Amino acid sequence: MKRRPLRSLTVRVTLSFALISCLVVSGLGVYLYASVKQALEVRADYTLIGRVERFRNLLHDLYNVRQMEARPGIFESMLGNEQDVRIFRRAGEPPFINVNPDKMTPPDLVPVPVARSLTIDALRAGKRDDGIRVRWVSALAEIGDDGGTVEITAAYVMVQEARMLAVYRLRVIGAIALAVLLTTLMGFMLLRRGLGPLTAMSNRAAQISPANLSVRLRDEDAPTELRRLVVAINAMLDRLQTGYEHLSQFSADLAHEIRTPINVLMGQTQVALGQDRSPAEYEQLLESNLEEFTRLAHIVENILFLSRADQDAVVIERTPLVLSEELIRIADYFEGLAQERDMRFEVDASGTGYANPVMWRRAVNNLVINAIRYGKSGSVIKLCAHADQQTSTVAVENLGPPMSQNQIDLMFGRFYRGDKSRSEYTESNGLGLALVKAIMTIHGGSATASASDQGVIRFSLQFPGEDSGAA
Repeated sequence: MKRRPLRSLTVRVTLSFALISCLVVSGLGVYLYASVKQALEVRADYTLIGRVERFRNLLHDLYNVRQMEARPGIFESMLGNEQDVRIFRRAGEPPFINVNPDKMTPPDLVPVPVARSLTIDALRAGKRDDGIRVRWVSALAEIGDDGGTVEITAAYVMVQEARMLAVYRLRVIGAIALAVLLTTLMGFMLLRRGLGPLTAMSNRAAQISPANLSVRLRDEDAPTELRRLVVAINAMLDRLQTGYEHLSQFSADLAHEIRTPINVLMGQTQVALGQDRSPAEYEQLLESNLEEFTRLAHIVENILFLSRADQDAVVIERTPLVLSEELIRIADYFEGLAQERDMRFEVDASGTGYANPVMWRRAVNNLVINAIRYGKSGSVIKLCAHADQQTSTVAVENLGPPMSQNQIDLMFGRFYRGDKSRSEYTESNGLGLALVKAIMTIHGGSATASASDQGVIRFSLQFPGEDSGAA
């Protein structure tokens, strides 16, 4: 069965903090215990060495061994612990003093000569059957008058030290447990207090809904570490609100645009079905309906193109375009339509641009159609283009009614038309300039518009050069 991860950040950080605290305090406890143990062992070693040296000094002050044999009790009680070992023997003879309560067998020891002082290096480690540490040492001592020597074998059994270490070990374990418990509780309380701003942010974010998109997180109350996150979230909410408003406006405009041709189709069909018609009248009705269906299909096609462009999933292939040839071809194609409004073209172009040919022509065509449709009758439409290594620019300029900057900023929006034309049924569906902007976005270029006080409107398309690549 798959384990569910801990979802509480407070619990996860608290447990991590408790683990770190346990490791640190345990390491400190182990270090202190080892230090105390080492200090007790060194103290016991020097105690053993000191007492054996005292034996050697006492033996040196005697006249002969018989005096020591006559008073063995002096030497039997000098090590202190009842479990300590004291063995005295002359070379080749059995011990004349043999104190070994636990019947321990000495390890192989090399006696320290008379002329050499005892050091810790002369000691040998051992253990009693119950695991208590034992330190052994062997040394030769010189007797005063007769010059004989006695081998001293002694051992120090660390019974008291073992008891002290056992008590100290329990205290260290208790201190570790208490320290971990206290740090865990304090860490939990501090984390809950420290994560309070996140809770406040969560409560604030819960108030945001499609009907209440204006709510924002409070960055002035957020700590420094969370302030950048709050600013980023608020910026994201601003983009979402803008997108939601655009989507709402887009839906309303789409319904408005589709409703008109649908109402025309329904009205014409209902009139035709009201009474018998001649074949010619039915044919005229079908032709009219076909025009409306074509208009609907064109709207749907443009909407699908814009949808694909919004998803950044369009991959284009750019080829070189001779700008003068392309603009002359476009001017020739729309010459008849322009003459209907007593308008004419002027072409001024040079250089080579790099773009997708179909999309490039579609963008420029839309600008030309817009100029013919909304330009002033009898005016001149200027088609200009130039290119360098970095960019190529295409501009369409015409004379029209004066426009405010706010109107210019809205011109590339979807379903946008001037206030007068918005309520009228025209061939325009308000997507032409939006398609131009989408095409430029796909190319990694830009589309801009400007207007003078005299009513001269200029649309400029800037395409990346050959080395820039598509966006």
